[in-house]
Amino acid sequence: MRMIALLAFLALPSAAQSLQILKGAADYQVYQRGPANSATIRVEGSAAGAAGKAVQARLVAAGRPVNGFDWKDAGKVNGTAWSAELVNVPAGGPYRLEVRAAGFNAVASVSNLLVGDLWVLAGQSNMEGVGNLESLPLPSAMVNSLDMTDAWVAGEDPLHRLPDSNDRVHWRKNAQGQPERLEGDALVKWIANRKKGAGVGLPFALEMVRRTGVPIGLVPCAHGGTSMDQWSPALKDQGGDSLYGGMVRRFQLAGGKVKGILWYQGESDASAQAGPAFEEKFATFIRAVRKDFGQPDLPFLYVQIGRHVSGADAVAWNLVQNAQLKVESQLPNAYMTGCADCELDDGIHVGTDDFALLGKRLANLAIGSARRGPRPVGARFKNGIVSVEFSEVNGGLCHAGRLNGFSVHDASGNAVPLIYRQRVSAQNPNVVELLIGGKMPEGATLQYGAGRNPYVNLRDEAGMPAPVFGPMPIAQ
Repeated sequence: MRMIALLAFLALPSAAQSLQILKGAADYQVYQRGPANSATIRVEGSAAGAAGKAVQARLVAAGRPVNGFDWKDAGKVNGTAWSAELVNVPAGGPYRLEVRAAGFNAVASVSNLLVGDLWVLAGQSNMEGVGNLESLPLPSAMVNSLDMTDAWVAGEDPLHRLPDSNDRVHWRKNAQGQPERLEGDALVKWIANRKKGAGVGLPFALEMVRRTGVPIGLVPCAHGGTSMDQWSPALKDQGGDSLYGGMVRRFQLAGGKVKGILWYQGESDASAQAGPAFEEKFATFIRAVRKDFGQPDLPFLYVQIGRHVSGADAVAWNLVQNAQLKVESQLPNAYMTGCADCELDDGIHVGTDDFALLGKRLANLAIGSARRGPRPVGARFKNGIVSVEFSEVNGGLCHAGRLNGFSVHDASGNAVPLIYRQRVSAQNPNVVELLIGGKMPEGATLQYGAGRNPYVNLRDEAGMPAPVFGPMPIAQ
């Protein structure tokens, strides 16, 4: 019995022998893959009683060492500090990284690592996510998120949690008007009572994984009710006291390289004062992000603002929607999709169920498996029919139920009730025909989705929607 006890004692790691991972990798971290479909994982730490020894590392997936990544020398202990590096780690996971000093029994590890694509989520409330926390999509081990306290976690809704973010810009203001972080019992109560928070980020990531098998990491940065001025690149030097500075900080924290940006914003700029300047501010923002991220061709995927159940003036709302449509054609690798046909969970926020639809549309753009969707080319009136031609159509134009959404306006912008039927042309699936009853006014224009709360339902066979547009001149 004494011999058995002695052997058991000797098998235990010595108290003087220890090894810890302190920097470079954390549970649930996602690494952006490079052109070779792989990434380099670097870790640093401390060790006791191992000076001069080799540091060995391995990767484990599904309980087995990854091919080519069983125990091998990856660094060296210098004094009490060490660093190690694994190169060409293939896209995939979840991985467990294990590290030891040669001859040691003690093993340090981090788990649920992924190598895949990182996407930044930014904008205002429809990107933050204000959908009902009901019927949520099931999370996946292939989707993780850098939460707003800067900890890597499994990806699940709600992705955004502003009150205890590490960036002060997201904090609520106290009675003195100063930003104050929510913590303790107040934070616990707020989390427990939360009824809203579903967004498009998770459905997008799940759809990307379903189609490609490549893991996704999300970097939530959105904040409801924010304008382009609040997202101004000029505020970058304020760091976490500004939206733009906080986003850049988190981009760098995530590794300094991402696959792209998902953006949904514009509602706060749909006013007579801000609307006219939106187009220039938005284009300037995209250019600045690409420069500050050091990725001049960074894909920028965004959503045209949708519906708002409101009696407020719609001119500025439609102005912003048209500005978003224009920016798409001004900048390379900028792709827009629409959601004016989506269901809402309140007067302005996309509903949880249709975030799944929107996620699929954004995935279409991200993967490049579909064209942008129907884009208006021109309208011509002849023999009682306005023919509206579209480009970028996947397959052909289609609709569920009676086609709706088009309206004719006079030179002053007033709607004129002339259209008695809207249909896809039987001769050309890229053309919509509007049957007109009455005299077409001089200087007539066409709009699709006019107003703040239109009913529109024109899509193509890939489910990509026609955007809100107009006024477009009607040639006669």
